[in-house]
Amino acid sequence: MIYITRRERFNAAHRLFLPEYTDEKNMEVFGKCSNPNWHGHNYHLFVTVKGNINPKTGFVVNLKDLSNIIKQYVIEIVDHKNINLDVPFMAGKLASTENLAIGIWEQLEKPVKGLGAELHKIKLFESENNFVEYLGTNA
Repeated sequence: MIYITRRERFNAAHRLFLPEYTDEKNMEVFGKCSNPNWHGHNYHLFVTVKGNINPKTGFVVNLKDLSNIIKQYVIEIVDHKNINLDVPFMAGKLASTENLAIGIWEQLEKPVKGLGAELHKIKLFESENNFVEYLGTNA
């Protein structure tokens, strides 16, 4: 078993808030991230897959194919979008980095299996100081 990671980047806006809270309560709980006029991040997404090396190609997966899947199922959907309003797989969810990482996992798990590998980890940097790692529900 070997692991390989592909990095992609995207920019997106979001707001952390609960509609049942007042603006004051949202600001108390979520701070500046609850700005009613949104705020954005330059995200760095690391997708790690695992599997056995194909003896013919020497690859677990072709990284070009993995990149294309990430772009199709994630980047094209979230890049330069408002996560709260424009991203179908985040509908009805608090737009936290944690929930976004889980949503990305759910988008990629099946297509990665189609490449003959298994999704191992989603690592999502919201900023240089804050990131989330998600290893699926079986971790």
